[in-house]
Amino acid sequence: MLAFIREANTSRSVTEVFNVLFEELGLEDFKEIFSVLFGDNGSEFSKPSTIEYTPDGILRSRVFFYDPHAPYQKGAAENNHTLLRRIIPKGTSFDGFNQEHITLLMNPVNSYIRKNLGDKSPYEAFTDIYGDDFVKKMGAELISPDKVIMHPSLLK
Repeated sequence: MLAFIREANTSRSVTEVFNVLFEELGLEDFKEIFSVLFGDNGSEFSKPSTIEYTPDGILRSRVFFYDPHAPYQKGAAENNHTLLRRIIPKGTSFDGFNQEHITLLMNPVNSYIRKNLGDKSPYEAFTDIYGDDFVKKMGAELISPDKVIMHPSLLK
């Protein structure tokens, strides 16, 4: 799971994130990793074609939407949100957070071992398929199971 600080919750800010990822990965790797994207019907996904196509008009992905009020359609994302709330309780302000904080937050979530991944972490499952070049470019690090902290003290 990737997370990014954005200046505003707009479709433009989401598109900018995907443009940066595209520039970092190149067309072939981007299409392999992000061939299909799922989002909710929030305003930040109101212009899906700007995510699906590069500024030059090249198809790089397809965006699909979950049905409203159907969290069962996005079980893995909902599970990650539950894990994130162990570290950042609901109602906690993100003011003062920067991308370094967000990456620090995501590392334990991505290192947390899951039964549904064959007792691997999402980090390990991803790198088994795609290698570790991409996750290293994103600043992600694998944390050993005995060092995973899923508590608000992580960000202090």
